[in-house]
Amino acid sequence: MFHTIGHTFQLMKMSWRVLMKDKELIWFPIFGIVGSLIVLGVFFLIASATGAIDRAQEIADQQGNAQVAGQAQSYNPGDIVLLVLLYISVYFVMIFFNSALIAAALERLRGGDPNISSGMAVAMKHIPQILGWAIISASVGLILQILRSRQDGFMGRLVINMIGGAWSLMTFFVVPVLVNEGKSPIGSIKRSAGMVRDTWGRQITSSFGFQLVYLIAGVIAILPALLFFAIFPILGIIVGVITISIAIGVVGALEGIFKAALYEYALGEKPIEFDTETLKGAYMTDLRAQPSR
Repeated sequence: MFHTIGHTFQLMKMSWRVLMKDKELIWFPIFGIVGSLIVLGVFFLIASATGAIDRAQEIADQQGNAQVAGQAQSYNPGDIVLLVLLYISVYFVMIFFNSALIAAALERLRGGDPNISSGMAVAMKHIPQILGWAIISASVGLILQILRSRQDGFMGRLVINMIGGAWSLMTFFVVPVLVNEGKSPIGSIKRSAGMVRDTWGRQITSSFGFQLVYLIAGVIAILPALLFFAIFPILGIIVGVITISIAIGVVGALEGIFKAALYEYALGEKPIEFDTETLKGAYMTDLRAQPSR
């Protein structure tokens, strides 16, 4: 655990040096969150207008009675389609702006001087691949969530979480491959899995944890909001929106820069501002399984 924490902050420090050269990268994660909220709002209005929300609430209320009576609840096919489209739309928005962030970060790590427009331009060129990856990623995420919700036992949930972890590891470089190499979603998955395996070996575990960084940043961001909220609630809400947005933008940008740096390392390059030994240790590897480089 302490090795993971130490490694995470080492990588964050290196990513921070890159971010300080291109502070506008903070906007990409914020755009992703705002875009996702807009999509959620649009789908909420559609669901309200079509009665999907009322039907979902009715099924939830009757679920206990149905289990007692042994009757299966029927779902409206249109509501299911709407839910799937919601997942895909949110995933597309998040992946699009993440792609723009990765593209801009790669440009900086290769000695360039990126900006918001340059990152967005690269993402726009790969919209078909991004959409394809959003469909695949959203489908897998939805299936895993459904399977997880149906597991009551500890072992069942553990297995599902392990499958999810393996999927995340295998697809870690999909977005960098999409924007840098222009491969198809399926080709990017194969390429990503191969890069992780060839660079760090077959028996690997993560030695970084950006979830911890998000948690710390969230706590720091919410403290001034709570202070102002105690004095003047509306002001506290405004401050909270601003500080939390900044926290999400900063940590999201750091994570994108870090992923771009790892991708460069996996290609055999030395990204600017990053130490290759630290990148090499981003995954703890069984030395017997680690390939020679």
